Amino acid sequence: MATVTTLAPQAPQAATRAALRTALRVGWFAAAVFWTVLAVREGVHHGWPAATAALLFALAPDLALFVGLSEAPRTARGQLPPRAVPYYNAAHRALVPLALLAVHALAPLTWPPVLAALCGWLAHISYDRAFGYGPRTKEGFQRG
Repeated sequence: MATVTTLAPQAPQAATRAALRTALRVGWFAAAVFWTVLAVREGVHHGWPAATAALLFALAPDLALFVGLSEAPRTARGQLPPRAVPYYNAAHRALVPLALLAVHALAPLTWPPVLAALCGWLAHISYDRAFGYGPRTKEGFQRG
């Protein structure tokens, strides 16, 4: 008697993964808009110190791209120099500013630019994830 083996179609699994990836990116974009609005609100409400802190911290995570700049000519297109990867990944972890935000919320002394800065940092991370930029492998390439 012959046995018939059927393979499960891969298309539904790929479609499910693509839908999940799209949903995650939409969620990250919604978070990015939220953190941007909160950072701008803090900047408007508390003046130039908060606005400057929000802007600086929104740009600061990408300063890690300059680490290992001398190695850049020897890297492939889209590859971050391996020496810069730990700094880049650390600056792009959402848990770091979220933990600092929790400490800020519980601290008895508050300074408005801190909240604006953390919101700017979270906005940067969220926009990166929404547009498909995430943590890097140790070799410097985008994951997955």
